[in-house]
This record gives sequence, structure tokens and C-alpha cells, in this order.
Amino acid sequence: MENFPVIDLEKLNGEERGVTMEMIKDACENWGFFELVNHGISHELMDTVERLTKGHYKECMERKFREMVASKGLEAVQSTIDDIDWESTFFLRHLPVSNMSEVPDLTEDYRKVMREFALEIQKLAEQLLDLLCENLGLEKGYLKKVFYGSKGPTFGTKVSNYPPCPNPELVKGLRAHTDAGGIILLFQDDKVGGLQLLKDGKWIDVPPLRHSIVINLGDQLEVITNGKYKSVEHQVVAQTDGNRMSIASFYNPGSDAVICPAPALLEKGEKGQVYPKFVFEDYMKLYARLKFQAKEPRFEAMKAMESSIARGPIATA
Repeated sequence: MENFPVIDLEKLNGEERGVTMEMIKDACENWGFFELVNHGISHELMDTVERLTKGHYKECMERKFREMVASKGLEAVQSTIDDIDWESTFFLRHLPVSNMSEVPDLTEDYRKVMREFALEIQKLAEQLLDLLCENLGLEKGYLKKVFYGSKGPTFGTKVSNYPPCPNPELVKGLRAHTDAGGIILLFQDDKVGGLQLLKDGKWIDVPPLRHSIVINLGDQLEVITNGKYKSVEHQVVAQTDGNRMSIASFYNPGSDAVICPAPALLEKGEKGQVYPKFVFEDYMKLYARLKFQAKEPRFEAMKAMESSIARGPIATA
């Protein structure tokens, strides 16, 4: 079996740039996922983020999670649960407007560190978008420009913990889905695994590596590349031992950004336009209802919306 793609970003600066760019291209086309090492984010900062995140869960989230589990009777389930996830989460919004100061129960130290971490992740996301442009033959900055809309990109972080689960065969840590947005950058636990992606009909483990950042592509990059790159279904399998930390940052288009296949790719592509044109916010409204269903009907629904707009109002007189 092929190995999960692990890419050393530092090699972009030397003689192995060509090989490294080819590895990124292959990962985008055939996996929808890859793992970065030597990505430029300080290990010391990552260690601090991990320590404070795990401490925050213990102090502020664990009791609430246990109460939720008890109230829904999840520890005693006898059959598969398909409408709830075995996870404890909170969300931080960075762009266009931060909510960091409004999120309750965060210490000032934790807020400060997460602000610093978000800036580093944003830089890495924008660097990766330019590398994708280079591989696709698009002008530098094209993806950032498309994502920008009128107010800039939407950028936020989902901080999750997946506590030990007595029945992992009956309840998922996180049910299978593709991500709706642009590019996702994950700092995950290096000791407790559980993240899997679907490739060629099989679930494959994403290896937990110390100080790595896992990258995956969202639905919007599939649309913009007209299907050359694909968003890939993934899930978190709950574990009986260990509490898995997951800090996933989503660098997405702005709410009013218009998303469609890049004209430059259509011009040189073998196939015509396969994917629709839509406003990102409209897609997100649909995704909110259908997250854990297949992505194809979402694309079809946006296509139907696009053609009804193109036809315009039906004359009644």
C-alpha cells in the first residue's frame, strides 16, 4: 500500500524543490491530504498551544462533556449512533472579525498564545495557496484573490478533544464528511490517533507525527480546480484509551466570495466546466444542513440554483 504523503517544506528552499512540488501536486490530486514537517511554525509555540489546550479541556470542558454523555445515555448505547459525535469542541474566529476576547473560560495566556498561533497558521495557509497556484499553472495570488471577496477570507479554528470512549464501534469521534471550505490546517495529538481518510474505498489512518501540520483540501478547491483536486471524506474514530487533541484551522473564502472553476484551467483543460458558480455563503447554508451527506448532491443543488438564476424570472404576462 502507498505511504501517506509526508512533505518536508524546508526542501522547497534547496535543490529538492522540484521533487517537493511534485509531491505536493501528487498529494493534492490523489489524496486530498498530506502532512507537513519543517513548516516554519516554532515547536516551542506548538508545545505551549498543546499544553494550554489540554489544560483548558481538563479545567473547563471535561465536566460539561461528561454531563452531555450522561444526559444522552451514550455510555450505555447498544446500537450504532449516527446523529451525534464523541467530541468536546469550541470555536475561535479570527477573520474577518476575531471573537477571541468573547469566548468564555480562556485564560489571558491561552488567548495570547492562540492569537500568535493563528497568525502563524494564516501565513502557512497563504503560502500553501500560492504553492497550489504554482502547481496548477495559475498566477501567483489567484486563490487568495478568489477567497478574498469584499471583506477578506473567513478564518477560524475548531479546538476539539476526543476523550476515551467505551464503545468506539457504536459512536464515532466525528462522523464521515468532507470539509466545505478552502484549505484546512490541523495540529493534532502526536500520541493518540483516530483521524482517517477514505481512499479507493478504504479507510486509511493519518499518522500522528510530532510537530507536524496535516493539510486537507475543502470542497471550494475542488470547484475552483474543476475537479483536478478533490476534497476527501474523513472521520475520527473514537479510542478506548487516551484523550486526542485536535486543533483544526479553516482558511475559507469570504462569505460573499464568488466561487467557480478558474477560467485559466478551463482554457487549457480537456473537459469543459463541470462545477457550478455560486456565492460561498449560499454553499455554507446548504452544507450546514447536509454536512454528513455526500458532497455531489450539494454541487448539483448549487448548479440548479445557478441555472435558475441564469434563466431569470418567468414572464407571467
